[in-house]
Amino acid sequence: MAIKKSELYSSLWSSCDQLRGSMDASQYKDYILVLLFVKYVSDKYSGVKDGPIEVPEGGSFKDMAALKGQKDIGEKIDIIIAKLAAVNNLNGVITVACFNDENKLGKGKEMQDRLSNLVAIFENESLNFSKNRADGDDILGDAYEYLMRHFASVSGKDKGQFYTPAEVSRVVAKIVGVTHDTKPEKSVYDPTCGSGSLLLKVADEADRGLSIYGQEKDNATTGLCKMNMILHSNEDAEIAPNGDTLTSPYFKDKQRSLKTFDFAVANPPFSTKSWSHGINPADDDYSRFSFGIPPEKNGDYAFLLHIIRSLKPNGKGAVILPHGVLFRGNAEARIRENLINKGYIKGIIGLPANLFYGTGIPACIIVIDKENAVARKGIFMIDAGKDFIKDGDKNRLREQDIHKIVDVFNKQIETPRYARMVSLDEIAGNGYNLNIPRYINSQEPEDQQDIEAHLLGGIPDSDIDALNDYWAVCPTLRADLFTASNRPGYSQLNTAENEIKTTIYQHPEFAAYSRQIQNTFSEWRTRQTIFLKALQAQCKPKNIIHPLSEDLLAAFANTPLIDQYDVYQSLMTYWLESMKDDIYLISEGGWKAELTHVLNKSGKVSEIICELIPKPLMINRYFKKEQAAIDAQEISKEKIVRQMEELQEEHGGEDGLFAEAITDSGKLSKASITERLKNPITELDAEEITQLNAYLKLLEQETKVNKQIREATAALDNLVLTRYPTLSEDEIKTLVVDDKWMTTIAEAVHAEMDRLSQRLTGRITQLAERFAMPLPAYINEVETLAASVDEHLKKMGIVWN
Repeated sequence: MAIKKSELYSSLWSSCDQLRGSMDASQYKDYILVLLFVKYVSDKYSGVKDGPIEVPEGGSFKDMAALKGQKDIGEKIDIIIAKLAAVNNLNGVITVACFNDENKLGKGKEMQDRLSNLVAIFENESLNFSKNRADGDDILGDAYEYLMRHFASVSGKDKGQFYTPAEVSRVVAKIVGVTHDTKPEKSVYDPTCGSGSLLLKVADEADRGLSIYGQEKDNATTGLCKMNMILHSNEDAEIAPNGDTLTSPYFKDKQRSLKTFDFAVANPPFSTKSWSHGINPADDDYSRFSFGIPPEKNGDYAFLLHIIRSLKPNGKGAVILPHGVLFRGNAEARIRENLINKGYIKGIIGLPANLFYGTGIPACIIVIDKENAVARKGIFMIDAGKDFIKDGDKNRLREQDIHKIVDVFNKQIETPRYARMVSLDEIAGNGYNLNIPRYINSQEPEDQQDIEAHLLGGIPDSDIDALNDYWAVCPTLRADLFTASNRPGYSQLNTAENEIKTTIYQHPEFAAYSRQIQNTFSEWRTRQTIFLKALQAQCKPKNIIHPLSEDLLAAFANTPLIDQYDVYQSLMTYWLESMKDDIYLISEGGWKAELTHVLNKSGKVSEIICELIPKPLMINRYFKKEQAAIDAQEISKEKIVRQMEELQEEHGGEDGLFAEAITDSGKLSKASITERLKNPITELDAEEITQLNAYLKLLEQETKVNKQIREATAALDNLVLTRYPTLSEDEIKTLVVDDKWMTTIAEAVHAEMDRLSQRLTGRITQLAERFAMPLPAYINEVETLAASVDEHLKKMGIVWN
């Protein structure tokens, strides 16, 4: 079986449960990630000659597994890791965690059990990396990143700064200037590389990778980064020994000047107060502060200037910094003006608040481009601050948000309330203040309240005109919904409010538009069905989703009303939740309907499933008649249950006919009714006997139907399980591609159509309700109601003066 992403992640996170509580996440991450590393290299490289990692005798995960239950398991795990580290020059990288630390792991039996359970989790078949042939997709590297993201989310303020959210890293990687054909000798540098995720994302944009350089201040995080590089098959990456980039930059040329790179990216710690400790910025050895010296207690521009100095004359960079760098004054204002006049700033992308771990403040990406600096006439700005989804207590960029940012920036597409090219003259006129709201008003137009309409009634034509995007698609729909009132500039609704949705849906032009959407999707579906059914074993998921999603995005690019990025998101959501796992299964074993035996806690088979083709798909295609019979029985059962509920509702009260038959737990059972009916007939009311027997009969009918349903379900289950082995490859492809994937995606696209019509219906309903009753009518109604109240009060002998 292939390694499924979801199962892999679940196994890894459960391993954290063994350590959670004994230490915080910033500490136990080291233990989990080291074990993950040892397990991976052991599975992949044990017995492999000339591999990138040598697994020595006595230095593998197999040796760890043999220690389960031993009293000295912690001490011996440290020895195993030390052997692996020694032969691969990984001391200080995978030796950062002590597995014999009683303060963190407990003493005696507590440590023995905790480590034994931890090692056992990594023996899980879902973590057998030797069987995974889809390694071109970095499933293990993705899992490593998954763990770091979760560690960051629970590590608290400051301790989560080792990790840049993957979504932000992807934006940076795609806008910095690396293309698929960028040569591998081109270099990328991150002076505050953390766990290395940002560097890896940039290098991944080039088909053959890049030459990677990174430096990190924290020793443990440096180890994380080096492991991350190996797990992503970038063993040759040059990650400097830990050190402060500003005071002790590691990478230098032969003249002891800063080494320069083709690309540079960074997510430095925000607003560092002690950035200048150990250096004299006015007389910097590396001439980094020629544009100005940053404030003594704020190092944001120090990192930006370091990166600019570390770029080649035609170099390009992207730096994540807090929004304050765009508008703060004094020394930073002077630096900003000098950089703008030099032409180094190509663009600015404003990001949503609360994306990063350790801080909730909004950040921006400053894009640097030395190559085209002389000819630069403006700075391209994007305000993406409103595009995100809530994810726990953080915000997260969606796939559609990432794609939109990248498309708009790379193609320099000016978009109302989102993006524009701002001339350097305009920026100079604003005192070189780069605060994005000065140049882009991202606020939605305010919903104006028309006083005349509130006073005299009617819907303002200006509000109806604001829906012109809809009227452009359905020109006569407006006339069917509205007619002019007796006052110029105002209209009346033609239909009842509860008929608005029906009027829209049934309108010929809207129906034609719906068919256009369906035809667009059907054409895409036809193209991609051929593509998907041609997939073979060992296919790479990343090579599948890209053409699939890009074709869908392009198909809806010029479709009015529907946002192409919303449609794209529908596919990407399904891909991440389910379809990607299916592709991994196909990549591992081809088009096979393999059955899996699910075991219960006692080790017995509780269920037999097919992960690629769930049973409902088989039933829907091959056994509809049998399922329909079961459904009919379920309906009969529901009818019986409903009758029982009605009887109990009628007779179940304290003084009801069923009162003496109801158990202490409040239930009416066959046993309790039978026991009640055993009483002498003289003690029972005739009606009570009748109703109890009626209820008893319904219970017997329910029991009989339940038995029939169980037997029919078991028979159907047997039919399905018998059918699985006989499926041909073409039948499997039909079930998976047509019935599973395409049907699900089609439902998502249809849901976008529903949302579109609901928006129009909702807005028209809102306008109709807003102006349904003019102020004079309200006054008349109030006066009528007041008079009615006064009349009632007089009858009660109460008179108001």
